[in-house]
Amino acid sequence: MRSIWNGAISFGLVSIPIKLVNATESHSISFRQIHVSDGGRVRYRKVCELDGEEVPAAEIGKGYEEADGSIVPITDEDLARLPIPTAKTIEIVSFVPAEEIDPLQMDAAYYLAANGATAAKPYTLLREALKRSRKVAIAKYALRGRERLGMLRVVDDVIAMHGLLWPDEIRQPEGVAPEASVTVREAELDLADALMATLGEVEIASLHDDYREAVEAMLAAKTGEGFEPAEAVVEPAGGQVIDLMAALESSVRAAKASRAGGSGESAESAESAESAESAAEAEVTPIRGRRTPAASAPAPKAVGGKKSTASTGTAKKTAAAKKTAAGGKKSTATAKGAAGTKSGAGARAGARSTKSASAAGAKSAGTGRASAGGATAGAGAAKKAAPRKRSSA
Repeated sequence: MRSIWNGAISFGLVSIPIKLVNATESHSISFRQIHVSDGGRVRYRKVCELDGEEVPAAEIGKGYEEADGSIVPITDEDLARLPIPTAKTIEIVSFVPAEEIDPLQMDAAYYLAANGATAAKPYTLLREALKRSRKVAIAKYALRGRERLGMLRVVDDVIAMHGLLWPDEIRQPEGVAPEASVTVREAELDLADALMATLGEVEIASLHDDYREAVEAMLAAKTGEGFEPAEAVVEPAGGQVIDLMAALESSVRAAKASRAGGSGESAESAESAESAESAAEAEVTPIRGRRTPAASAPAPKAVGGKKSTASTGTAKKTAAAKKTAAGGKKSTATAKGAAGTKSGAGARAGARSTKSASAAGAKSAGTGRASAGGATAGAGAAKKAAPRKRSSA
């Protein structure tokens, strides 16, 4: 890199020869002025007011204009003979913590390169001293016809210098802050903190100049087959904020979606995805193919004036017992009238009673809707029928 200034760093009694190199560069695209009707270039010509002739750059010097309009010529030799120690020296005046420097004072940045082999030792000494102290050096230097203020710090293994504005060159922010009294709630601050934490993860190295790239693409298209400008998508300008909380919440969701890899996903799609996820978590899927146990069925409530399940079961049990007793008497009478068919008739009557009881029990178990009282009645009928079968025999 080409140096723009040669001098030395004055570090107490230590002098470090250095070269000043620009640490930044501009990638802005510059345009020329042209005559619209024919495309001819419009140039600025430096013309002397006395003779009206154009003056080349080699013949142009400096001069100071007095109040009456007269010009006092100033040469480079006049400036070099000024009795100031910073004409060719970066004079360090103090070391301060870096946080004491207001970023508003930051100006152009430069790299300080060691000029020659003899400068390597003191250069390294100053660099390591700045690293260990975790401080920056405040210095004064002269460049381009004026004395300036600078800040020296370490960048990797190089000493860099930032030009600083003088304190009286920083304007006071009078009338800039909002005059109206505004109260900010804690919930709004919490959402703002969440948004700052999400956006703060962006790497500076990943940012680039979109405008310059668009201009370069336009120039490439114009020099080629032609250029058809595409209509830019301009979002509507924000007016009065109606709901600050809603705007902060949407901003946080959009930032999280962008960090997750979906930079093209809008805030609305992120919000709908979040709502769908919440609905999926709240949905309950029933388990099919399982029978509900009879014991888990709630018992019917007893209501005044109506028969309960227990009373219904008791009535059915009594009716079954009477029916079985009547069948027993009938079997006994038949046995007295016909002795030869006594055993067969009793057996058939008992079989019919047993079959009826079994069918009643199977029907109650299969449907699952009959009450426990009905099943008890069927079992009771079967037990009553068996003793009658034995007594008849």
